[in-house]
Amino acid sequence: MKKYKVGFTMGVFDLFHVGHLNLLERCKELCDYLIVAVCGDDYVTQVKKKTPVFTEEERIRIIGALKCVDEVSTITLDEIDDKMKAWERFHFDVLFSGDDWKGSERYNRTEEQFSKVGVSIEYLPYTKGVSTTEIKKKINSDR
Repeated sequence: MKKYKVGFTMGVFDLFHVGHLNLLERCKELCDYLIVAVCGDDYVTQVKKKTPVFTEEERIRIIGALKCVDEVSTITLDEIDDKMKAWERFHFDVLFSGDDWKGSERYNRTEEQFSKVGVSIEYLPYTKGVSTTEIKKKINSDR
């Protein structure tokens, strides 16, 4: 029996790589049903100030094709900013997030809010040495 029933994570997932796969497989190891929310193009351009290589529709297709993912959806800017709104929509038992967020003001607040509704946060480590930003740099340097 797995630790959680419904797990939830979110991300841009542009230029899908082994770090993304490791994260999603680890999430699935901990829950029976994994919901993955893909951040829309508006989030990438407005908040991250980057241009995605693949459109949100393409990224949703890629994530949805993975056997470790049970459900995939886009997520709004409001739901990204306020995780309680994401919980109200998706009704998960656990939010999976990168361990770099642990102890941040935003996640301390989210932990407090989630504790009132019985939702946990599991902080998972990133795969060392691989990131979309680094992949883009390598591609550009090889030109």
